[in-house]
Amino acid sequence: MFPPSSSVCPLTKLLSIEALTFRFWGQGVVPGIELRTYACWGQLPPLPWASPAQSRPVGVLLWWEPFGGRGPASRPTPDCRLRFNISGCRLLTDRSTYGEAHAVLFHHRDLVRTAEELELPRPPGQRWVWMNFESPSHSPGLRSLESNLFNWTLSYRADSDIFVPYGYLYPRSHPRDQPIGQVPPLAQKRGLVAWVVSNWDERQARVRYYHQLSQHVRVDVFGQGGPGRPVPDSGLLHTVARYKFYLAFENSQHLDYITEKLWRNALLAGAVPVVLGPDRANYERFVPRGAFIHVDDFPSASSLATYLLFLDRNLAVYRRYFHWRRRYAVHITSFWDEPWCRACQAVQTAGDQPKSIRNLASWFEQ
Repeated sequence: MFPPSSSVCPLTKLLSIEALTFRFWGQGVVPGIELRTYACWGQLPPLPWASPAQSRPVGVLLWWEPFGGRGPASRPTPDCRLRFNISGCRLLTDRSTYGEAHAVLFHHRDLVRTAEELELPRPPGQRWVWMNFESPSHSPGLRSLESNLFNWTLSYRADSDIFVPYGYLYPRSHPRDQPIGQVPPLAQKRGLVAWVVSNWDERQARVRYYHQLSQHVRVDVFGQGGPGRPVPDSGLLHTVARYKFYLAFENSQHLDYITEKLWRNALLAGAVPVVLGPDRANYERFVPRGAFIHVDDFPSASSLATYLLFLDRNLAVYRRYFHWRRRYAVHITSFWDEPWCRACQAVQTAGDQPKSIRNLASWFEQ
């Protein structure tokens, strides 16, 4: 429905920055490794929403505050018009307004946690929306959901009915758009590689890769798990900004599962992301090819370490990883206000064609 498959940046359309070729002959590196850095300006998928000319009034009921967060003392519901320029939204939390809602959002983790039976009479035209921002590996109970229970999906998956990524790039229009400046201040970068991780699990691919990489280059780990030390009081973004590279390693590898680890922790903070998640082609649907380093580009962690050390010594080449900042800024999705408002917008722009999700698990787990 949103970014089409044609938005994938094909190799034949890549615009070479300079077709830089690096050959490493160091110890433990396969001779003759070729690494090319490209830009892919103009090939990014369009923003996944457009406001209708006239916004009709729509009520969207949030059945649970995600992760049990909304109680009697919770903050007020967001103003979609002020926050996201979406007019006509009536955001509801009182279940007594169920019959008035055009759509109802059900957060997957809370649906499974509460084991609540959703045996409710559904008003004509009301959409039930399954909302989830966890990967399939961390979404228990998918196969226990009834067939045709939900009408729409809302997730980070680009093929969701309502696509809300963790972040995205948009055309830069003002000097104050974030991150500020074409290149981050390199003088403040005193460290080489940083990683912030809160859930340490030795079985995860990201932890295994860290162990291999850290044998060849120093990686400063922050967070509550493993060898991590507390994030300094200055905050995560300020801390990461002092490093040249950030390990944007996802906790599991699935289609389109690209989280704030890339958008906020790396791109917004001003560090070059080293990514471990879906394959490179998947990342290139959303980020220019020359804006990140993928672990799959290298035959081993030691060769990746060699390349990072090469960039550390060659700042002119390192700066090329920030060329995207000349044209693009970073948007970080606001949870859970933004998905709520985007659901309202989706109802406003949708037709009356009925739909139901026959087998949600088979779709999401692919």
